[in-house]
Amino acid sequence: MAVKIGIISFAHLHAEAYAPALLSLPEAHLVGLHDDNPARGRAWAERLGVEFFPTREALLEQVEAVVITTENVGHRDATLAAAAAGVHVLCEKPLATTREDALAMIAACREAGVQLMISFPCRYSPAFLEAKRQVESGELGRILAMAGTNRGRNPGGWFTDPLLAGGGTVMDHTVHVVDLMRVLTGQEVVEVFCEKATVFQPDLAVEDCGLVSLRFADGTFATLDCSWSRPPHYPVWGDVTLTIIAEGGNLFLDLFSEHVDAYTNADRTYTWLDYGHDVNRSLLADFLACLQTGRPVPVTGEDGLRAMEVALAAYEAARRGVPVPLHQCQQLGGTRP
Repeated sequence: MAVKIGIISFAHLHAEAYAPALLSLPEAHLVGLHDDNPARGRAWAERLGVEFFPTREALLEQVEAVVITTENVGHRDATLAAAAAGVHVLCEKPLATTREDALAMIAACREAGVQLMISFPCRYSPAFLEAKRQVESGELGRILAMAGTNRGRNPGGWFTDPLLAGGGTVMDHTVHVVDLMRVLTGQEVVEVFCEKATVFQPDLAVEDCGLVSLRFADGTFATLDCSWSRPPHYPVWGDVTLTIIAEGGNLFLDLFSEHVDAYTNADRTYTWLDYGHDVNRSLLADFLACLQTGRPVPVTGEDGLRAMEVALAAYEAARRGVPVPLHQCQQLGGTRP
């Protein structure tokens, strides 16, 4: 039986990938969507051939699950409303913009008996799955160090509003790769250092350049370039790489290497044409399968919290100018810029 599912908001760019994937999945019945921007919502509903619901509550009455793709700051309210209605949640990353909000979301879903899954589609990349297999098999031995990138161009709009996004590129691009690092090592981050700045567009209200250094509980260390450093015609997202240095060998992952670079001479534009595995579709299919079978979701609210805490700690470390133990930031509730 297909899961009746809806979408709350097309504010986040990833909604534009999730919607057609849901329409293509036999496990899903996309009932409709709600958007607090009615013009945008009605336009997408017409484009997708689904119903536009004028209120969030009206949508929640008709579905078993929702995909939440609001601005980051809206994740808490939408999740709490879904939990109160007994509706399962797939929430866009980051889980929230404060630790307090994240904990409230996790608690609300747990108390309501609904599943809360976080949108970390990089976990479904074939390159990452192969790396995970090699690590878990013991072929590589213990991981010693990692270096990651999650670059792209500035997405603009609300992503550069600290009140709506919770920060700039550090908030936007840290959590994906930190999640992958946590999965591969099986360890939690215990110390964070970060240098951030507004370099590429000096008039922004948030940082567009960031370098995060991490120490894990077992001594593994890692770095992450999370900058919006790509030029205007480059894709917003997709430049995700990870170098793994282990006792028995090294690995290099390019999670979105399956694409064609198309350059147009007439207007001098560049287009990224995907042809590889659709990680968004795999993420959604797994979420739906969990709801159909009762299996716990593989990417939990706690996973989202741990990755988000690292981003919050990065802001605190940048503010202080020294490495920050993660437990200190947890006690403070996290620091936004």
